[in-house]
Amino acid sequence: MEYIIDAENKSLGRVASQSALILRGKNSPDFKPNVVSDVKLKILNITEIKLTGNKMKEKTYKRYSGYPGGLKDVKFEVLFKKNPARLFRKVVEGMLPKNRLRKKMLKNLIIEL
Repeated sequence: MEYIIDAENKSLGRVASQSALILRGKNSPDFKPNVVSDVKLKILNITEIKLTGNKMKEKTYKRYSGYPGGLKDVKFEVLFKKNPARLFRKVVEGMLPKNRLRKKMLKNLIIEL
């Protein structure tokens, strides 16, 4: 089964949470938490997504290399301009369960700019 979500003029968090719900398979009556659903999800117009507040300028993503002084901060605006599809995938990934099925669920996510 294939779902299509048009992200134009929709909030980033709402589209991401709806995507995570569909990828997980919780919208189908035969939901099982230990099985990846055979659903393909296509997201359209990710570059026209609506962002509320000052998210573009103030939100930052952090990553740590494990070494002293290895904390890197990257602004949301830089990531969004560089690759909006990767940023949206990162947002959806944070909403999926942290287990072995997460990577398999993300393979069913197709993002079109």
